[in-house]
Amino acid sequence: MKQESPFSIRLATAEDIPALRALIDRSVRVLQRADYSEEQLDAALGTAYGVDTQLIADKTYYAVDAIGADKNRVLAACGGWSMRKTLYGSDHGPNRDSGLLDPAKDAAKIRAFFVHPAWVRRGLATLILKTCEDVAYARGFRRFEMGATLTGVPMYAARGYAEMERIDVPLPNGLRLPVVRMGKTVE
Repeated sequence: MKQESPFSIRLATAEDIPALRALIDRSVRVLQRADYSEEQLDAALGTAYGVDTQLIADKTYYAVDAIGADKNRVLAACGGWSMRKTLYGSDHGPNRDSGLLDPAKDAAKIRAFFVHPAWVRRGLATLILKTCEDVAYARGFRRFEMGATLTGVPMYAARGYAEMERIDVPLPNGLRLPVVRMGKTVE
């Protein structure tokens, strides 16, 4: 008898936004503290990190639900892709550009991946990434790129993404958040 997976992926909805915000805050504060200072993380939340409602409206942002210890479903991870020019950031992030990309010449943007610390190392980011790549590919994209956190670089590199450049994202408190622009081409 096949056991039911404890995880299910679905499109995120506007109703998920409060839970997404809580997940993103927890993920950032716990999983990224080895790569960034507390001051960087505080300033990045809500600007460089956070919910991008355009992704939800475009139906390109995913939520992964898990069955918790109490047998209820909980939000375990989120992430998405975009057909728009913005590389990273929340609704209030810098350098937003909602212009549409041309799949024949532009790279789809892989965006805003966060995993709850209780659910790390279970393949959830990989599940979301594969879903994003498959859907973007079906829409004509053959190249993908992202602004990866230092924490995420090893996972993306293991899945075929290569470093293109380093970016220092300006933060509201005057600090900068180093991220790595990474890319991948598929045929």
